[in-house]
Amino acid sequence: MTHRVRAVSLALVLAAGALPLAARASMNLALDKGCLNCHGTPPRGKAPTIADLAARMASAKGNDAETARLSERLREHHLFGGVPAHERLSAEEADHFVRWLVDGGR
Repeated sequence: MTHRVRAVSLALVLAAGALPLAARASMNLALDKGCLNCHGTPPRGKAPTIADLAARMASAKGNDAETARLSERLREHHLFGGVPAHERLSAEEADHFVRWLVDGGR
């Protein structure tokens, strides 16, 4: 994703204003970490979109132990199949992303 496309995407998200602050922060982090390069719309290759990931993780809502397990597995690359970008996430970033996805990724 080019910087211009990333900037336009970020502007659209921020301009929406209807998104809660936590969701905007998560989308900003997703943009900053390059998540949308693969998990955007359209996705790259066989990568699931953010919406697909959120649907997969919805069953963990309200289950802190499962959310923590998913977060740890994300960083260990077992959750989504060996992606170096996932391994570079800090524990805090992985937890933030997983909680955001469990809550719908919006």
